[in-house]
Amino acid sequence: MSSEFHRIKRLPPYVFEEVNRLKAQARSRGADIIDFGMGNPDMPTPPHIVEKLIETVHKPRTHRYSSSRGIPGLRRAQAAYYERRFGVGLNPNSQVVATLGSKEGFANLAQAITAPGDVVLAPNPTYPIHAFGFIISGGVIGHLSADPTPEFLSRLDRAVRHSIPRPIALVLNYPSNPTAQVADLDFYREVVAYARSNDLIVISDLAYAEIYFDGTEPPPSILQVPGAFDVAIEFTSLSKTYAMPGWRMGFAVGNERLIEALARVKSYLDYGAFTPIQVAAAAALNGPQDCVQDIRNIYQSRRDTLVDALGRAGWTIPSPPATMFAWAPIPEAYQSIGSLAFSKLLLEQADVAVAPGIGFGEHGEGFVRIGLVENEQRIRQAARNIRRFLQSDGSASDDTDDIAEDSDRETITQ
Repeated sequence: MSSEFHRIKRLPPYVFEEVNRLKAQARSRGADIIDFGMGNPDMPTPPHIVEKLIETVHKPRTHRYSSSRGIPGLRRAQAAYYERRFGVGLNPNSQVVATLGSKEGFANLAQAITAPGDVVLAPNPTYPIHAFGFIISGGVIGHLSADPTPEFLSRLDRAVRHSIPRPIALVLNYPSNPTAQVADLDFYREVVAYARSNDLIVISDLAYAEIYFDGTEPPPSILQVPGAFDVAIEFTSLSKTYAMPGWRMGFAVGNERLIEALARVKSYLDYGAFTPIQVAAAAALNGPQDCVQDIRNIYQSRRDTLVDALGRAGWTIPSPPATMFAWAPIPEAYQSIGSLAFSKLLLEQADVAVAPGIGFGEHGEGFVRIGLVENEQRIRQAARNIRRFLQSDGSASDDTDDIAEDSDRETITQ
């Protein structure tokens, strides 16, 4: 085995692994790393969901193989959620598939629809699976700046016309990971009309549908647009909505042909999630939803603390309207070294871990992604550490005492 395997050769080095390696080394030396790097919700799963899991796991029959499409009750629960939340009717038997998280769903859909050399248009920057799921499947990625502005359609049309062969699919992700941008229904209407006219599949990632702030309109589904079922499939996840990341529970819904293709591939690869997890996931969707608002409030409070504390520490970042991430421009003094080197410096000199923007595509260079996965006290501690780091070139503010006082006040009130 002297040569590298074909599919592995198509994958670049995993940028985040460099930061993860340094993080592990620092922790082995006893460093207290404040970790904003991974979008890994740290809150407990709501008790009624956990209780349903425990209740179900005591039933021996639930320990048998499950269904790769998802148990009927879970698919009905997802269809009911779409009706309640978006006013979209779904047939749970033909338009809903349960997936092992949205990441697995994306990868298996790519296996189902991609022939060698097929072109897929994906946002840049974007969550890596949006591109690499298709690359692993033999596809070719056409990168597209996916800012949901009036200019998007002309960029899309230019990408389609200048691609040989013509693209088979377009990936969208709003609210966006990593940029936190949001799209409205008018945007989706234009995309659906274009996709129907140009025989283009639209793959929508709506994993952050319930994480939005400031009393803004809840993010819409592309399936709310008339005609969207002709071209679109949409992925959602319970990971962020109900703080269930390790449960690996997500869904694909939409166009019946695409759903059937995904289900067929899955039938060869898995037996679905453990049945008690599926039953508990149905309880999450069907049960009381105040926990969703509670989780949303926690993320908004952390976002406000992060933006305020880092701003006073000398690092101004835009306030994200949605998701559990801030997309932060690298401070001007460090722009020349790039996002990976800056992330390493933050880790080595401030004990703060972030995700380098270059890991989300070349157009992510100049930014880092900060996950809202630490509490307010830890966020303020990170701001103090970062301010000391930024002092080396004089780019920090003089508000360290204010940040420290806020942290002390929070410690007292918790």
